Amino acid sequence: MDHFRCLFDKLDKNKDGFISTEELQSEMRRIGVEPVCEKVQTLMSSYDHNKDGRLSYQEFLIYMMDKEKKWKIDFHALDRNKCGTIDLEDIMSLFKELGLVISKPNAKRIIQLMDEDNSMTVDWEEFLQHVIINPAENIGELVSSWKHNLVFDVGESRSMPVELTQRETDLSIWGNFILAAGLADAVSRTVTAPIDLLKTRLQVFGSKAVSLGFRELQTGGFRSLWQGNAVNVLKGTPQSTLQCLIYAQMRMYTLGERESLSVHQRFGLGCVSGAVAHAVFYPLEVLKVRLNLQPAGTYNGVLGCARLIYQNESVSAFYRGFKPSILCMIPYAGVECAVHQSIMSWAKQDPEHLGDSKLFLFSFAAFASGQATSYPLAVIRTHQQAQAFCSSSQKPADALQGLFGIYEKYGVKGFYNGMGASFLRAVPCCLLNYTLTSKFETLFSSIL
Repeated sequence: MDHFRCLFDKLDKNKDGFISTEELQSEMRRIGVEPVCEKVQTLMSSYDHNKDGRLSYQEFLIYMMDKEKKWKIDFHALDRNKCGTIDLEDIMSLFKELGLVISKPNAKRIIQLMDEDNSMTVDWEEFLQHVIINPAENIGELVSSWKHNLVFDVGESRSMPVELTQRETDLSIWGNFILAAGLADAVSRTVTAPIDLLKTRLQVFGSKAVSLGFRELQTGGFRSLWQGNAVNVLKGTPQSTLQCLIYAQMRMYTLGERESLSVHQRFGLGCVSGAVAHAVFYPLEVLKVRLNLQPAGTYNGVLGCARLIYQNESVSAFYRGFKPSILCMIPYAGVECAVHQSIMSWAKQDPEHLGDSKLFLFSFAAFASGQATSYPLAVIRTHQQAQAFCSSSQKPADALQGLFGIYEKYGVKGFYNGMGASFLRAVPCCLLNYTLTSKFETLFSSIL
């Protein structure tokens, strides 16, 4: 009974001798239980005998003993080698029996949800404590709740902030994931670099981009298709990771005792996190565009490009086009976050919606929504970044004049030059990121 008393004292945050609904919700939310309010209400209706909205130790003890009877057999069934603990192999075997594929890193995260002594195994007391706080009715429901904690969203460049529980924001848990995601992102950007280069040239040169591209290919060779890819790789993953961390921290602060964020709150947090991360890494975006548009050999690498911009122009040149870029990032990040997190909140209500193909479809729908709402501003940004050396691109005084300038030159279609290439690039980017991240994460967990 000592461990029952310890768990009761742990949940009784204000030490008043009772566990309130707020204290239960806080602990359930910490480990990612959903839907929190419904779970707590069900528990209270069954065990709060005097209906005072809280559980005394005696009422909580009855609940714990009921859970102990219910889950004892299941624990022994999960303990395949009968050593008295559940380990990684046991979790992976359980998922396999249910027809689900789980990587070793994700199995490790499940163990960490229950493991209180950092032994990377779960004994009976740790398992019982977990199912008491996560009141699932059976193994299938428990597995579904674990799957909800393992959903990492995949966008064009992993820029989608992840809705993390408090424990998942621990950098020790994030380490392998960030490393794997970074390497997968670098591979996907490198593979699709020629399409990204085409998109940038279409934004600036319109229909002339294809003929100019063939001319550049003849003079610069096949290697010229990857101009600017190095700086794009250096920019992409750090920016995406920073945005994820900012979003996760602001989400936890905004969430408070509520179960979920509203669409407006998700939009706002997406705007802020996207804008801050974009501002920090914006100079690298300028370098990428310069390297994309100049003939091969003009610059001696990324540092040579930065040096010439600084010597021939000024420090402010590294933020050329920043205003329309921020105006572009706000609707893009906000709409993408709001759409994606809203879709995921709906999808988590049914485990059938969490298959790989549907997760990919959800991510692409959010990316397309963000692109469609912000693309004209992205075109203006690229025009301003290119203005210093491209005679066909005139520097607008502001975003509004930029819109008029593009309309006069290309018509309405000019606002969407290169968007088809952007969508075309997004598909392999998503697939490569989604596939390679899991494989790299499994590799790193086995060697690090």
